[in-house]
Amino acid sequence: MSLAAKTYHHGNLRNTLILAASELIEASGSLNFAMADAARQAGVSNAAPYRHFRDRDALLEAVSQLAYYGLGERVQKAVDRTQQGSIESIIAIGHAYLEYVIEKAAFYDLMWGDIGARAMDVDSFDKKSSGFYMLVDAVRAFVTEQGLQGIDELDLSVKLWSMVHGMSAISMSGKLPYFYPNADIPAMLDSSTRIFMAGLQNSCEMPPP
Repeated sequence: MSLAAKTYHHGNLRNTLILAASELIEASGSLNFAMADAARQAGVSNAAPYRHFRDRDALLEAVSQLAYYGLGERVQKAVDRTQQGSIESIIAIGHAYLEYVIEKAAFYDLMWGDIGARAMDVDSFDKKSSGFYMLVDAVRAFVTEQGLQGIDELDLSVKLWSMVHGMSAISMSGKLPYFYPNADIPAMLDSSTRIFMAGLQNSCEMPPP
């Protein structure tokens, strides 16, 4: 009996189906499964999923939300291991993101595609669970610790998030070795973040012309 089926017998069909769909995606590396496949994985009838999900896309939206929650948990662990206000905290968040999306590569398109966008628009979804706003908090703490003035913390956070998102996409594409055979993505993320933030600090310290 699958883990999903065991969960169902504890009485939570909706979560069981989300877990079942997640298991199918992770096992196959593909989003190509039918509602009947999810029902079979959960050990329930083919009609059972429709008690909670109007169709397959609705189930995938819920899986996407679960993937975002997982990312948020990974980021939170990284934050907890570092000192608030330090550059290491920001870098640790980037590494946590990088590790998670590569480890959960089967969910990448689901999270960042149209389905993931719809999932984030659902009123019941806590957007802060995705990890991004933990980065905003870390950036705000860094800016405060360094005494930097005139910094748009949200703008800076998006730029840092974009950096790690881009590096993750390049890494997962499998094409990087063709251009840079000895590339070390985590080390590149570390050095790029430090250079970027050092440049920011220098620009804030320069007197106006």
